[in-house]
Amino acid sequence: MRQNKTEYDDPMHDTPTATDLPTLHDLCSVKFDNSFVRELPGDPETRNVPRAVSNACYTRVNPTPVQSPQLLAWSQSVADLLGVSQPESPTGRVAELLGGKITLPGMQPYAARYGGHQFGHWAGQLGDGRAITLGEILGPDYKRLELQLKGAGRTPYSRTADGRAVLRSSVREFLCSESMHHLGVPTTRALSLVATGESVWRDMFYDGNPQAEMGAIVCRVSPSFVRFGNFEILAAQGELDTLKNLADYVIKEHFTDLGAPSPIVYARWFEEICRRTATLIAHWMRVGFVHGVMNTDNMSILGLTIDYGPYGWLEGFDLEWTPNTTDAQGRRYCFGKQPEIAQWNLTRLAAALSPLIDDRSLLEQGLAVFNDTFQTTWRGMLADKLGLNSLDHEGDETLLSELFDLLQQSEIDMTIFFRSLMNIPLTTADNSLESSSLSGLLRHAFYTEEGFVHSQTSLNKWLHRYIARIHLDMEAPTLTSFEGTRLQRMSRSNPKYVLRNYLAQQAIEGLQQGDSSFMTRLIEVLRRPYDEQPSHNDLASLRPEWARNKPGCSALSCSS
Repeated sequence: MRQNKTEYDDPMHDTPTATDLPTLHDLCSVKFDNSFVRELPGDPETRNVPRAVSNACYTRVNPTPVQSPQLLAWSQSVADLLGVSQPESPTGRVAELLGGKITLPGMQPYAARYGGHQFGHWAGQLGDGRAITLGEILGPDYKRLELQLKGAGRTPYSRTADGRAVLRSSVREFLCSESMHHLGVPTTRALSLVATGESVWRDMFYDGNPQAEMGAIVCRVSPSFVRFGNFEILAAQGELDTLKNLADYVIKEHFTDLGAPSPIVYARWFEEICRRTATLIAHWMRVGFVHGVMNTDNMSILGLTIDYGPYGWLEGFDLEWTPNTTDAQGRRYCFGKQPEIAQWNLTRLAAALSPLIDDRSLLEQGLAVFNDTFQTTWRGMLADKLGLNSLDHEGDETLLSELFDLLQQSEIDMTIFFRSLMNIPLTTADNSLESSSLSGLLRHAFYTEEGFVHSQTSLNKWLHRYIARIHLDMEAPTLTSFEGTRLQRMSRSNPKYVLRNYLAQQAIEGLQQGDSSFMTRLIEVLRRPYDEQPSHNDLASLRPEWARNKPGCSALSCSS
C-alpha cells in the first residue's frame, strides 16, 4: 500500500468535521479515569525525594503548584478529541489545572518509572523526572487519552534536577507536536502551553553560566506514554511478574486485536511494535526530521514520536547532521543513522521482553519485520516524493544514489528541493531540456551561489535522467492527466512548510516579549503544511544567514 501523509493508523486523529462535534465541556468538569494506576503495581513509598524505586511501574506524586499560571497556546483539535472546550480566559481554573496549581477530584497523578540506554549505554533508572500524568479522559469517540504535564515539578525520578521546564523548550514541544501531526507523522499531541509566572535557572550552553528563564508547562496528550525503557528497567531488575503485568496491560489497552496475552501474542505484539516503529522512522526521513536524542527511554511503545528535545529539520541536506550539541562528536543520532538506531533500540526491547517469549527466533523475526517494513515504506515514500509510480525499474538505484550524492555536494535545502521538483517541466516545448536553465529552476534551494555553480553540471545531468525516468511512468492517456496525478502525489508527500528551528526561535522570542502574534501565525500555517498558502511564503524560505549559528536556530542542547 502506498504510504502518504494520511495512511497510517493514527490513534491521535482529529475529529473529522465541525458538524460531527459533540457538546464540548469545560476541562474542569470532565471525569478522569486512572486505569494505569488501577491495574499496575505502584510504589508504596510516598516521599517525593530522589531515590531508587523497585517492583513498581509508577510513583504517585502531585504537581508542584506555581504562582500565576497563564494560558499561552491551545490546540482545539486536541481539545475536540477530549471533548473539551477552549477556556474563555487565559487565567482561571483551567489554566491552574494545566499549570499544575490544582488537581481535580478523581485524579491520581503519577510519575512513571522507566530506565533506558542513553547514547548506547545502560543508564539504569530514569523515569519521569519532570513529567506528571494527571489521568485519563475517555473522549467522545470512547478512546482513552492520557494528559501529562511536562515541567510540573520534582518527582522521585528527578535526581538532582528541579522538575521544571523553560519557555523555549516548552514552545518547541507544543509547536512540534502539532506540526508533526499535521505533516502526517505519528506523534503524541499537545493540548496547551502555560506560563508558570516563575523563573527557572538553566545553563543553556553547559558553560557554567546559568541564567533565569521564563518557566512553562506543556500538557501532552497520548493514548499512552509507555516507552521501551518501561520494560527495560523491569527486566534489568529481574522484576518479571511486573514486566508481565505491564505487557498484559499494554496489549489489553492498546493492541486489542492481537488477542489475549500469551507467549505467541507477546511475539506478535513485538512484531507490531517493530512495524510501527519502522513506519515512524520512514516518516521522519520523508520530511527531514531529526529527533536528536533517540535513547530507548524516548521510544514510544505505540510507534509515536515522543519527547521533543533537541530536534531539528534538515535545512542543508546532510546525512550526518544532528541538532543535538551533546551528540556533536559521535553523531550517533544524526539524520542518516535514525533507521539503524531504531533497530538497535528495538533489539534492546527484544532483550527486555525475552522472559515472556520462549522462542528467540520469534524476536529475530520481529526485528526482520522492522527492516522489511522500513525498506518498503521508505522506498514507497521516496517514489511519492519524486512523483514516480514505484522505484522498481532498472536504473532506479542509480538514480537514487546520484540524487543523494548530489544533495550532499553543496548546501541544498531538502524541503525546498523536493517541493521544487514539482516545477520541473516534462516537455521540450520551451527547449528547457536542452539548456542549462533547467537547473536554474532549483537555484532557490541552494544556500550559496558558489554551491549552485559547483553543482550545476551534475544537477542538470541528474534532472535529465529524472525526466526520462518520469516518462517511463506515463501510463495516462495524455501528458496533462499524468501530470495532474504526479503533482498530486508529490504535493501530498513534500511539505512546503516545516517547523524550522529559526521559526520556532522567533516564536519563543516573541512570547518572551509578550507578543504571541508570530506564534499564532506559525501555528495556523503549520496546520496546512502541504498547501501553498502564498501569503506566507516567507515561512517557507531558506534559513536566513543570521540564523546559521544563532543559539536556538542551529544545534541545540538538552537543556530545558
